[in-house]
Amino acid sequence: MFTSTKNKSYRDSFSHRAGKATSKKQKSFKEYAPARKIITQQPSPVRSTPTKSPASSSPTSPNLNSAIVTICVGPAQRLFAAHEDVLSKAPFFAQACRAQFFETSGKRIDLPNEEPEVFSAVLEYLYKGDYIPKLIYDKKRASWLLDDADTAGSAQGESTVYNNGIGGPVLKDTAIYCSAHRYALPDLQRLALKKQGLASGVQCSTILASARYAYAHTPASDSKLRAHYLALIIRSRATFKRSGTLQAEMERGGSALFFDLFVAMVNHLVSCTLGGG
Repeated sequence: MFTSTKNKSYRDSFSHRAGKATSKKQKSFKEYAPARKIITQQPSPVRSTPTKSPASSSPTSPNLNSAIVTICVGPAQRLFAAHEDVLSKAPFFAQACRAQFFETSGKRIDLPNEEPEVFSAVLEYLYKGDYIPKLIYDKKRASWLLDDADTAGSAQGESTVYNNGIGGPVLKDTAIYCSAHRYALPDLQRLALKKQGLASGVQCSTILASARYAYAHTPASDSKLRAHYLALIIRSRATFKRSGTLQAEMERGGSALFFDLFVAMVNHLVSCTLGGG
């Protein structure tokens, strides 16, 4: 009887301790349960941050899983390849890709009148948001300039491209501006125009050839590039007079460029006269 009482007390004490241990575990579980909920809710702010990254990151990151489109450029039919999503940033190419929606052998776009060097710059812009030489802002001088790292060691002639249509060189930025207008890329037009304004040391004959090209490949309503050339020729009229190229071109006449140039020069003379008086 003493033994049974002792065993009973052991059992009671064991169950009492076990009950305490069990109750502590249950209490511990209840206390840490809210902590699990907090941990599961923490990733939600982290997921929200990458949604802003595509806008500020490289344009290539979200668009590299689309189909590859082949572009055949120029009289020599030089081939380029680009992702459809990237190429479709330009409405011109987006429409061309939609027109070949049911093509099973791969989409192909032909640009027989485009120059490969110009299209290469357009394609670089669609992927990277700029084209070589890159445009950078000098905070000390509070002005824009072209990246020296891109222009160092390059030939001076690379500021121009040979155009098969006119059989001679034109300024590369002018050709890019006109192509950007054709592909409906207004931001590229503004970039090319800003780079055009930074050009220096260009021959008079190249300026006139580029001005004629600009007039032939932009509508009358798009006066930004045209106005740039008119202002450039008027500012450099002494240089053009010495070279004789402007006189020969004006005697040839018969184009909207020289009519606008005549009007601009008259307006300039009138403003100088009134300002001097």
